[in-house]
Amino acid sequence: MKRLKNIFFYLVIIGTFSALIYWIILFGAKLEVGRGVMSKLSTMTPLQEFFNSIKENLHHSVALLILQIVIIIIAARSFGWIFKKMGQPSVIGEILAGIVLGPSLLGLYFPEVSSFLFPAKSLGNLQVLSQIGLILFMFIIGMELNLKALQSKAHDAIVISHASIIIPFSLGVGLAYFIYQGHAPEHISFSSFSLFMGIALSITAFPVLARIIQEQGIHKTKLGAIVITCAAADDITAWCLLAAVIAIVKAGSVVSALYTILFALIYVLFMLKLVRPFLRKIGQVYQTEKQVGQSVVVLFFIVLLLSAFVTEAIGIHALFGAFMAGAIMPENLNLRRTFIGKIEDVALVLLLPIFFVISGLRTEIGLINDPALWEITGLIVLLAIVGKFVGSALAAKFVGQNWKDSLTIGALMNTRGLMELVALNIGYELGVLKAEVFAMMVIMALVTTFMTGILLKLINRIFKGEVATE
Repeated sequence: MKRLKNIFFYLVIIGTFSALIYWIILFGAKLEVGRGVMSKLSTMTPLQEFFNSIKENLHHSVALLILQIVIIIIAARSFGWIFKKMGQPSVIGEILAGIVLGPSLLGLYFPEVSSFLFPAKSLGNLQVLSQIGLILFMFIIGMELNLKALQSKAHDAIVISHASIIIPFSLGVGLAYFIYQGHAPEHISFSSFSLFMGIALSITAFPVLARIIQEQGIHKTKLGAIVITCAAADDITAWCLLAAVIAIVKAGSVVSALYTILFALIYVLFMLKLVRPFLRKIGQVYQTEKQVGQSVVVLFFIVLLLSAFVTEAIGIHALFGAFMAGAIMPENLNLRRTFIGKIEDVALVLLLPIFFVISGLRTEIGLINDPALWEITGLIVLLAIVGKFVGSALAAKFVGQNWKDSLTIGALMNTRGLMELVALNIGYELGVLKAEVFAMMVIMALVTTFMTGILLKLINRIFKGEVATE
């Protein structure tokens, strides 16, 4: 009985007020007289109007952005899975997914589809999302650095790491001397171009390297610890160098850049001497995972965003501030793991693939349409391998490693991938790198990352009877 009563009440309420709305609209139409209101008479059928409405909705910024994100995630995960099955880092597949969706393939063979999915006016939204993803990612990288492990093996690691930076950096600067006039933007000075070429050849992809070490099963060995420490020292040094280079490029002169670098040093001291001790006290209070509430998460996010804002305002890029914020977080491992768990999936699964596609949309392999350009590309790849692989291996041998471990360290330090793309995109956005040089560098990043697994298998086969350092 109660149910029938509710149904009757529902029908009366809905029917009465629907009739009232219709009556008001019907009589309100008479108020349009003399106001120039035009009635919209359509020649399309209702079904045609429906499909036309869907087409218009898809061109709406929010609908298009959602569609783009779905396509990007599916493509990145699919290509990443394929390359993982091939025994390669999934990041190679994710980078290739971006290239496939860009002008090198989709834009070349299906220009209408490409212009519909990735119109130029929509790329700004993707760019902002990709930068947010990178900020979160660099924050995670900073948090995952074990500074105590870095200190315990600092001597050997710094020798190997800095040798693996200065040698390819010098080769990159030397290469810039020969290609500057033909391949550098008109308004960019030689110092800016050559320094960025040096940075591009000297970066190691710390997260990709860490993943490869874990997959190879050497992460708990002495060799694994040394390589991780080398990569961490390399990461810190490379980002400091990149920050200095960005300051020089943005300031326009070395003298002006000194002010940027001075403020950057003040910022670093402030973070280390004031913010870090404060966060350490927070970490001591919240010792267990259950105690990490929203207030602590909000505090960490504020530190992250303010740090990124300050470095962007100073002129050394928001990513450096995000990396620094992660590095000074409390040493409490439970707290770090909890916070990383809260943001890692969003950053790595949702936002970071957008960065790969942005890079892919900028990578037009078709621009390398001349044998001379392919010769330069081959030279870039060769110099990158010689500088990083040979430089790291010789430095490792010098500090006392056997040949197997030295070559293994060289092969792993030659890994680039994501970190290379970050630096390249910064150079592209600053106008230091032309589109064809950007494409050459992306090819170099793919080749050097792809060859890591092959080199490790070859080294293990050559030194089959030799036991790795435990």
